[in-house]
Amino acid sequence: MKWPNYQLDKTVSKANEDLTLWQTERGIIRIGKNTLACPIGLDGQQVGYVFHGHYRLLLDTIVETNEGAIGKPLEKEANTPFLMLGNTERVRQHFSVAGEGDFLENGLYVSKEEFIAQAEDLLNRFLEKERAYGHCHVRKNDSLIFAFQNENGRLDILVAEDSKLVYKAEDTFFVSNENKVVLKSLGQVVCASDGRSVIIKR
Repeated sequence: MKWPNYQLDKTVSKANEDLTLWQTERGIIRIGKNTLACPIGLDGQQVGYVFHGHYRLLLDTIVETNEGAIGKPLEKEANTPFLMLGNTERVRQHFSVAGEGDFLENGLYVSKEEFIAQAEDLLNRFLEKERAYGHCHVRKNDSLIFAFQNENGRLDILVAEDSKLVYKAEDTFFVSNENKVVLKSLGQVVCASDGRSVIIKR
């Protein structure tokens, strides 16, 4: 299988306002105003961003079973670089070119070059993870892939495509597709579908 040759654009943008990157009944990802954004290109087209600024991730990873609700919502707020691959047309209009002062203003970087170096490092780590474990890449216009750095410096992955959602972190694996849900965490695996459920203790 030939892996996509993603490359970073050297033009850095910033968000002109608070912005929702993804939202469904299962969750939401938002970034704050002035978040820095380095475009990712593929075959001459823009296909994503590496962001750095305040972001908030909310996921409903609760599974309804015959024994009651299992799991709890996932909520994460951070100010670390993360990556998004997918159709950028909807959000692109909310960005403008970042000036040198924008890198100093938030105290994250001393220059554009420093931010680009961090963005390249994150993109390379993501691609290495993809090649090693065979995760999917964006295949459809409405598909989105996010890669967040966790507290241990590793990457948590969220993939959203149509009604399907996959979230993989160090201690959690969650899949939701319409009324079918699988949750693996806290020493157990929970599967639910059409009002029926199975709980496997490990």
